[in-house]
Amino acid sequence: MQLIKDKQSFALRILYDRYVRLVYSYAVKSGAGSDASFAQDVVQLVFTRIWTTDKGYDPSKGHFVNWLITVTRNITIDQLRKQRKQELLVSFDQGIAELEQTSLNARNELQEVVSRKLLKQEIEAAYRYLTVNQVLLIRLFYWEGYTLSEIADRNREPLGTVKSRLHQALKMLRKHLTPEGED
Repeated sequence: MQLIKDKQSFALRILYDRYVRLVYSYAVKSGAGSDASFAQDVVQLVFTRIWTTDKGYDPSKGHFVNWLITVTRNITIDQLRKQRKQELLVSFDQGIAELEQTSLNARNELQEVVSRKLLKQEIEAAYRYLTVNQVLLIRLFYWEGYTLSEIADRNREPLGTVKSRLHQALKMLRKHLTPEGED
């Protein structure tokens, strides 16, 4: 692990060769079922985290294999949550298109379509008050299912900066989406 911290790539290859089966089998057994691509993604994320993280295995806290399984478990849980969140997300456009394709015989269906279109228009109109970074942050966090930590890592920004940007963006949206007279 010290060689990996020193960015000696041969050490990562050795570690990978020794433990790839363990990490892969754990990912498969932990809920991915027969989804081999999910388990492969977990393996890639585990070894990428080992390579890129400043924190690593501490021998005083236990055996290496236990630490590796803990890292694998955490990444697997994060990926399962992300997968679940993405399955639940439906973009406004897709939802509207599906509703428009169905029969609009019932009055409730028509009201639903109109309501969604108006909400979409209101949100898009309110986006003009946000910076490009704020709009991107909202899309990544709410519509694509990334966590704030993942967004901070992706943008190479402190987590506090990302949280602050989200807070400011939501305040601005609230201000421009709240009907006049309400607060």
